[in-house]
Amino acid sequence: MVKTRFAPSPTGNLHIGGARTALFNYLYAGHNRGTFVLRIEDTDVERSKEEYVQDILGGLTWLGIVWDEGLFQKDRMNLYREQAYSLLEKGWAYKCYCSAEVLEEKRQAALREGRNPPMTGPAGKGHRSRQAGLLLSVSRRPCLVQSPLMTW
Repeated sequence: MVKTRFAPSPTGNLHIGGARTALFNYLYAGHNRGTFVLRIEDTDVERSKEEYVQDILGGLTWLGIVWDEGLFQKDRMNLYREQAYSLLEKGWAYKCYCSAEVLEEKRQAALREGRNPPMTGPAGKGHRSRQAGLLLSVSRRPCLVQSPLMTW
């Protein structure tokens, strides 16, 4: 069975590219008697706004797009947090205590030098492998789980 999705982030209004993607996925799912899922990527609590959610929903409705399933990622944060802690307990992940500013400085320095941005590993050692990151918290507590064993 075909299952397509449209996963907009409500950090701005629905734009033509997003509308095109949603329409294509909706039509493809319908043509194949599949399911079209609307998944609102609202985990960026600082930039996501309800007015943008309403704009996205209104725009899709105006286009005649009807989703078969709908969910908000923020509603699943506890599940993600549980999974992150499970990875920590198994030793497959570690806590990163770097501030957003330090990570951005490292990223900018690497880009200026023509390198890929490094990932900070346990005990502050540089770590360059591709890794999955999971948000744990938005406070001064560790906010990123990096797993050297998990690559995409």
